Amino acid sequence: MPAATIFIIAISFLATLVRSMFGFGESLIAVPLFVLFIPLDVAVPLSVLMSVLVALVVVVQDRSKVHISSAKWLILCALPGIPLGLLILAYGNEYWVKIILGLLIVGYSTYAMQAKNALHLQHDSRFWLFVCGFLSGVLGGAYGLNGPPLVVYGNMRKWSAQHFRATLQAYFLPASFIGLVGYAFRGLLGWTVIKYFLLCLPAMIPAIFIGRYLNHKLQGRSFFRYVYFGLILIGVLLICFTLLGVKS
Repeated sequence: MPAATIFIIAISFLATLVRSMFGFGESLIAVPLFVLFIPLDVAVPLSVLMSVLVALVVVVQDRSKVHISSAKWLILCALPGIPLGLLILAYGNEYWVKIILGLLIVGYSTYAMQAKNALHLQHDSRFWLFVCGFLSGVLGGAYGLNGPPLVVYGNMRKWSAQHFRATLQAYFLPASFIGLVGYAFRGLLGWTVIKYFLLCLPAMIPAIFIGRYLNHKLQGRSFFRYVYFGLILIGVLLICFTLLGVKS
C-alpha cells in the first residue's frame, strides 16, 4: 500500500475520532491534511462522505439522546443562511473573512470559558434557534464551519455531552447528505472518492466507537471546556492555514 494512502487512512481515523467524540470539527482536520496527498476536488467530497457516515452511525446509536425539536429548527433556520454564506464565499475577501472569523471564534471561546453568568435556556428559544441556526448556515455555506454557532446553542441549553453529540449529528446528517447530492450532480463523487472512502472504512468504524466511549466519559461543564478548547484550536488553525495559503 502506498505511503500516501496510509497517511490518508490515518487522517481519516483522527478526523473521525474528533467528530465522534465532540460532535463536530473533523473537516478542518481532514481537508487541509488530505490535500497534502490528494486533489482538493477529491478531498472535500471524501470529507463530506465521511461526515454522512459518522452522523448516520451516531444517530442510529444514540437516537434516544437526540433533541429532535432543536435539531429540526436548527436545520430549518440554517437553510436561509446557506445562500448568504455562498454569496460571501463568491464575493467576499476570503483572506480577511477567514482571519476575522478565526479571531472571533478564538475570542468568543476564550470568553465563554471564563464567563460565570452565561445565558442559560431552560427550554428551546425560537429566537436563539434562529440566530444560531442561521449563523451555522452562513458559516457552513461559506467555509463549512457549521459547528461554532451550534456549540453556542448547546451550551446555552446545558446539554450533556451525549445529547450534544447526538443532536449535532441529527443536524449534520441531512445537511451533509444534501451537500453530497450536490457533489454527485457536479460529477465530483467519482470512483477515486469512493475508493479512498472504502479504504478508510476499517479505520473510521473503530474511531466512531472509540469516540463514543470517550464522549460518554465527559460530563457537565468539563465537556464544554474541552469543546471550547477545540474551537480555539479550530480558530487558530483557520488563521494559520489562511496565512500560509492552505485550503481548508
